[in-house]
Amino acid sequence: MRRRDDFTLAVRRGRRAGRPNVVVHLLQPDENAGADAPPLVGFIVARTVGNAVVRNAVRRRLRHLMRQHLDRLPAGSLLVVRANPRAGTARPDETAADLESALDRLLRPASKGRR
Repeated sequence: MRRRDDFTLAVRRGRRAGRPNVVVHLLQPDENAGADAPPLVGFIVARTVGNAVVRNAVRRRLRHLMRQHLDRLPAGSLLVVRANPRAGTARPDETAADLESALDRLLRPASKGRR
């Protein structure tokens, strides 16, 4: 994902799940819209995470971790992974566990009492 409008749409209208190292926003398409389009994933790593070297390392790590979860995403969905400041100093296994936990939470069927 590269367009600002896609990031804004996913963050403002999508469901959110947060963990200490990452926050994940998922916007699933309507039933008929985007059924054949691949899911799009974007990453937000702010300056609060660390200097440029740290931010790029975190972004590469998140991109690598997301590759194994792409098949779980619905077709045509928009996913934004935002790194929290703790992600810069977190161990790779902690980041992986937080990302997987947040995705599990977003991809399980929503209960009727919560949105």
